[in-house]
Amino acid sequence: MADNNTPVIHVDNLFAGYLPGVNILNGCSIEARQGELIGIIGPNGAGKSTLLKAIFGQVKIREGHITLNGDDITGLKANKLVERGVGMVPQNNNVFPSLTIEENLQMGVFQQPKNYAERLDFVVGLFDDLKKRLKQRAGSLSGGERQMVAMGRALMMDPKVLLLDEPSAGLSPVRQDEAFIRVSEINKAGVTTIMVEQNARRCLQICDRAYVLDQGTDAYTGTGRELLTDPKVINLYLGTLGT
Repeated sequence: MADNNTPVIHVDNLFAGYLPGVNILNGCSIEARQGELIGIIGPNGAGKSTLLKAIFGQVKIREGHITLNGDDITGLKANKLVERGVGMVPQNNNVFPSLTIEENLQMGVFQQPKNYAERLDFVVGLFDDLKKRLKQRAGSLSGGERQMVAMGRALMMDPKVLLLDEPSAGLSPVRQDEAFIRVSEINKAGVTTIMVEQNARRCLQICDRAYVLDQGTDAYTGTGRELLTDPKVINLYLGTLGT
């Protein structure tokens, strides 16, 4: 059972991959405590998105454990994880384009339809833009707007932890800023959040703590502020942007 010292998510020494005998994650360990915003950064191919998919039951775990509030969830399928309180917003194909925004949000709470009105109030309270457009088809939305709908749908189940896979990917600089503000607002509303992000600098600016993944393992960890000014992280991952 969970107590106040139990992490919401604890990933312990995870080995996982898509193909037999080929691991993408090689002894990766992270944790997220109640209310934290955790950033996951690192070079392409480091295993960042694979880590989220492993937590969300979409990648074969060969070794190691994942716990949610102290309960082992290693290898559970995505639908079971949603029931337990794990929400995931993938990078692509994250809305039902032929459905309205409202119907997309309803899909998020299909396991607990009685909670629809209460959760809708919470989501449109966070994302005011959605309130006026609930009858609009999701397929007509821009990339940033679709992502807002996808985040809203994941929040409809009142998740204990929200997993975000590159929320700023493919967005213009202005829309990227909006995406990071959105993530901060979700977290400030009390949702424990783990975010994988290519835009390392912006990610470190808003997260409480971050992990730098390299070759499938957690190479460095610290507060966002510490990693922003860490010479090794600047040289390896932030490059010439390290000012």
